Amino acid sequence: MTSAVSVPSANPVPSAGIGLKPEHYRPVLEAQVDGLWLEIHPENYMEAGGPRLDWLTVLAETHDLSFHGVGLSLGGVDRPDPDHLKRWTRLMERVNPVRVSEHLAWSAHAGVFFNDLLPVQMTRRALDRFADHVDIMQQALGRQVLIENPSRYIDLPEELPEAEFLAETVERTGCGLLLDVNNLYVTARNMGWDLVDDINTYLATLPLKAVGELHLAGHEADSQLGEALLVDTHGAPVPDPVWSLCARVLARTGPKPVLIERDNDIPSFDALLSERDRAQSLLDMLSEPLMGRRHA
Repeated sequence: MTSAVSVPSANPVPSAGIGLKPEHYRPVLEAQVDGLWLEIHPENYMEAGGPRLDWLTVLAETHDLSFHGVGLSLGGVDRPDPDHLKRWTRLMERVNPVRVSEHLAWSAHAGVFFNDLLPVQMTRRALDRFADHVDIMQQALGRQVLIENPSRYIDLPEELPEAEFLAETVERTGCGLLLDVNNLYVTARNMGWDLVDDINTYLATLPLKAVGELHLAGHEADSQLGEALLVDTHGAPVPDPVWSLCARVLARTGPKPVLIERDNDIPSFDALLSERDRAQSLLDMLSEPLMGRRHA
């Protein structure tokens, strides 16, 4: 069922980006940071006009954009909404993102939308349905879609492990992967995985050549259960264990575009840029030997 979709060529020197927030529109435009790219939720820009869309159009002239969808409910029972996909397409025609992505999750059922990314039970039937929905999205957009691994909070019965579910989705549809390092860490902690052996097995199962982007974010301990349950809040700086895991992942994948996600308790642009610069330093250390070999 592999889709006949275009796959963007890889940037020879991937760089680090930030999630774009309205309070940072002007600082981003004025900062002129080399290699800085911006990720948006397209659902926030699907209106026909207005200042937010005007700002995005201006920023797209000087920065690469990545679209990260949150509303197509690819893991749900219902097929992706064709009107929603048309709005995606119109926005893509306007600003031409370098990457597009969505989640292994569901958020709508029978016409009712839930403002959350809800878990998919890892069954063969769910895999068939999810692969079909990914294929529909790719065909509608004419582009390869990167699928993000979820944060998990409860251990649902499953017929195949998450990494196998993702790997088979890649094989069936030709999609790519968006490897969210914070989600992987949160899942490992919540599910009681060994942070070395089980994560290594997870990474070994994924087709790492399909990884097109990494996400980094902060998490917080649950208000009731404390450290026994970590919550992917996107409301705190990236913690040291997630930075360490990111270095491990990059050692396996090689340089990939890395995003700093912050959706709550938005910091100053300078604070966000400091985290972005740390991610860029990781990429620079990996890229220097590759660039040296290219010029040898």
